[in-house]
Amino acid sequence: MEQLIERVHELKGLTVHSMHTNKYKTNSLILMIKAPLMKETVAMRALLPHLLQNGTAKSPTRKKLRERLDDMYGAMLATDVQKKGEEHVITIRLDVANERFLSDSTPLFEKAIELLAEVVFNPNVEGDSFVNSVVESEKRSLKQRIKSVYDDKMRYANVRVTEEMCKNEPFALTAFGTEEEVEAVSSTSIYEYYKNVLQTNQFDLYMVGAFDEDKAANLVTTHFKKLADKQAVVPNQTSPSPNVTEVNIVNEEQDVKQGKLHMGFRTYTTYGDDDYVAMQVCNGLYGAFSHSKLFMNVREKESLAYYAASRFESHKGVMMVMSGIEFSKYDRAVEIIKEQFEAMKKGDFTEAEVEQTKAMLKNQILETADVARGLVELSYHQVVSGKKRTIEEWMQQIDAVTKEDIVKVAEKVRLDTIYFLTGKEANQ
Repeated sequence: MEQLIERVHELKGLTVHSMHTNKYKTNSLILMIKAPLMKETVAMRALLPHLLQNGTAKSPTRKKLRERLDDMYGAMLATDVQKKGEEHVITIRLDVANERFLSDSTPLFEKAIELLAEVVFNPNVEGDSFVNSVVESEKRSLKQRIKSVYDDKMRYANVRVTEEMCKNEPFALTAFGTEEEVEAVSSTSIYEYYKNVLQTNQFDLYMVGAFDEDKAANLVTTHFKKLADKQAVVPNQTSPSPNVTEVNIVNEEQDVKQGKLHMGFRTYTTYGDDDYVAMQVCNGLYGAFSHSKLFMNVREKESLAYYAASRFESHKGVMMVMSGIEFSKYDRAVEIIKEQFEAMKKGDFTEAEVEQTKAMLKNQILETADVARGLVELSYHQVVSGKKRTIEEWMQQIDAVTKEDIVKVAEKVRLDTIYFLTGKEANQ
């Protein structure tokens, strides 16, 4: 693996992460905008990147902006919003061809920096509001996206177990808000919120590819200087997981053909902790891969589930077990899922299984780092958690995890919530 150096430049109001590599045919600019996950702002924050992507003062329609991107050898602009622990992160990404592969000498990377700044600082507005028709159109799309979660019962069950488990914690919120919250957004209220974002959020710009680093840093300083008069950002603290006193059991009935059994565990371990990597290996052994205990025992041996897996959220420190089962198999499925984690606490796994898990984890990290977007995701964990861990260190830490380390982290884990989505006919 090519050793990749990340250089960090602290500008006023903006942190620039420069990753110089010849690995990719494109150069990428990825802007991460971070703020605490809050009920009052979640819907506006989910809408905002789509509005910014819709046009700028200079290119006021999506079509005009697309034409400009096409003129830049088919550059690509994409936006996204996600939650990382109890942080709500907007991503704006601009990919352009690497100038080395072009026959003419168009200063593409320079143009890309300019355009990204334009998207962020000069959106298409009417007076003191975003264009109403655009806001209404994006609201419809976002509501559609929120509705689609209800139709995908696996995702729905995941949202519900999170809501039930983290009732009084920001983590209970989704990244998109509710349909009602989206409906309440006006073109004026979201413009006010946008101005607040520029003043109060944490901005991190990642530049990935083969480019002149000093020149790029100077261009960013020029084009992003509006962030210089920003307020100082106070780091957000993810609320600590409470102690579990009793398991919360929630049953919900809907017209479904397959039961969704999702179980939420508190691990009391997050990315910023020294035992985080051991917890990753523990989750890998328990349910993240096809050789894991859940897959082998719940699905294969006992034929209890159509699928069974676990996922570890590294910034909140929760582990979710997801399974699709027949309604009548609920009791046995809960029992065996619990049994498999008890086995983890007892060290009931082989060295060969540990080594296989480590190899798969390392492979997963390398695959993620294979594209610029993934590389930035891996690096950004450090910003969210405040803990430095390079990819190389991460790989070494995976190798260093022992059986004792895995048992030790497993012993901290507590089952918090059991959520079961069952069919109406199942209880008749």
